[in-house]
Amino acid sequence: MTDTALAARIREALAQRDPKDPFITYQTLASKLGMQPPGTIQRVAAALEQTMREDVAAGRPIIATLVISRAGDMPRRGFFDLAVALGRFPDDPAQHRAAWQTECAAVFGMLNGA
Repeated sequence: MTDTALAARIREALAQRDPKDPFITYQTLASKLGMQPPGTIQRVAAALEQTMREDVAAGRPIIATLVISRAGDMPRRGFFDLAVALGRFPDDPAQHRAAWQTECAAVFGMLNGA
């Protein structure tokens, strides 16, 4: 499967998340998509990065904000590094949690049709 095809499948899966339980771990997402090791998390991360670039270019909220490293946590460091590089998040790591929460709210609004 190409990164583009995987990115499209990931976008579709994330767009169908329940707003009452929106977050999903990298591993659970890979399993939901029927991916098998080796390298599942790396392939998911690369495809998520593609969705991030697409979302920023289109002026949309970053749907990849819904993918976290483990239940109740935040995305992996690479998410924040790319969000900064794309100009969506501030450089200061101390501001990343607040920026992520703001982005999550925008994604929830998009998923709820707001």
